[in-house]
Amino acid sequence: MTTNPQRRIDVAGLAIALLLLVLAGVVWWDMTKLQILSPYDLGPKVMPIIVSIGLAVLGLGNAISAFRGDLPERDSLDWKPIILILGGLAILIALISLGWGFMIGTAILFATTSAAFGRRAFVVDLLIGAGLAVFIYLLLGKLLTLSLPAGPLENLF
Repeated sequence: MTTNPQRRIDVAGLAIALLLLVLAGVVWWDMTKLQILSPYDLGPKVMPIIVSIGLAVLGLGNAISAFRGDLPERDSLDWKPIILILGGLAILIALISLGWGFMIGTAILFATTSAAFGRRAFVVDLLIGAGLAVFIYLLLGKLLTLSLPAGPLENLF
């Protein structure tokens, strides 16, 4: 006769499930505040509905797995990638708010994110990020005529 090892409820998994469900509720509530009407019933409200339903499904699935104890063992937390990505994002926000536009900050964010994922070619990644930033600026700013934060590089275009 074999004994069944008792599974423990994963408290962290339940906390994540609760967070996902709360986020789904916030997205849904925010969607109900939109005053945009669409003649085809497919308008800006569709995407928040899909996102909130997806978050709710993920939250429920995570809660079920947490109650069953089926969630995989988590690795130990490595703060370096988190600090690199958040630092790159903080630099992007600071550069935009200081009037340097988003191209320089986007290039730095790309390079720091690449470094966070283990890539060691920071200068090359900075150049790749700059190329992507120019492409994004031309696509969004010029082709779609969206207003993007302009800085010295954006003024060249």
